[in-house]
Amino acid sequence: MADAPVDLRSMRLRKHADYQRVYRESRKRSSPSMSYFFRLRTVAETVPEVPRVGLTAGRVLGKAVERNRIKRRMREAVRLNLGRLPRTVDVVLHPRKSVADMEFAELQSEVARIFSTVTMQIDKRHGTKAEGEPR
Repeated sequence: MADAPVDLRSMRLRKHADYQRVYRESRKRSSPSMSYFFRLRTVAETVPEVPRVGLTAGRVLGKAVERNRIKRRMREAVRLNLGRLPRTVDVVLHPRKSVADMEFAELQSEVARIFSTVTMQIDKRHGTKAEGEPR
């Protein structure tokens, strides 16, 4: 029988405290179209062992319709690239206004690049491949 469908809601950061923990325990990093933060979760945390990603879209990105469109596109790009992240990482993405007009393929490759960078940084920090990293 095929694998059970993955619950994508468990792969999102939902609580304000989770976002604050990521901000507090990491540094701001930038890419051409967005900034991002990430942290490796500890073994003691009682959350599912899946990578979790949070998106922010402030009013500076436009009115609600435009922000929602950006978030929908970002969620899909994240969904397509989640396999690039280790299972115990939390990532927060802050898109810039340019994401609204960007081709989806370009957005998807930008998210893939960010996730690969996060994985490399974690590998470098811990000296080995991050747990759950498929290669």
